[in-house]
Amino acid sequence: MPKSKRAKVVHLSKTDKKGKELSLKLFANVQEAADNFKYIFVFSVENMRNTYLKQVRTEFSDSRIFFGKTKVMAKALGITPAEEHLPNLSALTKYVDGNVGLFFTNREPKEILEHFSSFSETDYARAGVAATQTFTVPAGVVHSRGGELPEEDDVPLPHSQEVTVRKWGMPTKLVKGKVMLEEPYTVCKEGQVLNSHQTALLKLFGVAMADFKIDMKAYYSAATESVTEVDAMEE
Repeated sequence: MPKSKRAKVVHLSKTDKKGKELSLKLFANVQEAADNFKYIFVFSVENMRNTYLKQVRTEFSDSRIFFGKTKVMAKALGITPAEEHLPNLSALTKYVDGNVGLFFTNREPKEILEHFSSFSETDYARAGVAATQTFTVPAGVVHSRGGELPEEDDVPLPHSQEVTVRKWGMPTKLVKGKVMLEEPYTVCKEGQVLNSHQTALLKLFGVAMADFKIDMKAYYSAATESVTEVDAMEE
């Protein structure tokens, strides 16, 4: 007997319950961290990469980092003076907006700010971000670094990849087993928003344009019960 093709009923209460449990756990963990650490930083991330965020967690294993639902984190800190978990902590929640996280630590603010002001990891750009430079592959035999290295230090692109790069928009052709361009091909221009074909070509040629950075926006001191805006302090 054939199986029924009727749509199966999915009980949203189950998924809602799981989501609620995660939110409650985040809420409780944020409040627990607020009780156990001297400083609470709000930070934003440029070109988010889980690999590099994991590195930061490892390096600051004596601290705690939360990167979750901002509404839940803000609610845990306290959005209004009447709701705040610690005195004047609601003054920090105005910075908990957008693509931000919370960093709890006992290390002094000077050490944290100096570290992250110089912290940066370069990676390949993803579709939707702006190119930081113009990249053009020269005419002739296409090499693996797309002209970024002298020919004597580079190797020709394997003939097996010709179909792939042509699919990604490069007007290449095979000549005696070598991938060729009749004229220079500009993969991207500085400031141009990249699409998936452009990012694939940039990665193929080893051109990294994305910098993973953590920018501290403001921090709360439990000792002074005050909030310091980082930009204002730097000025």
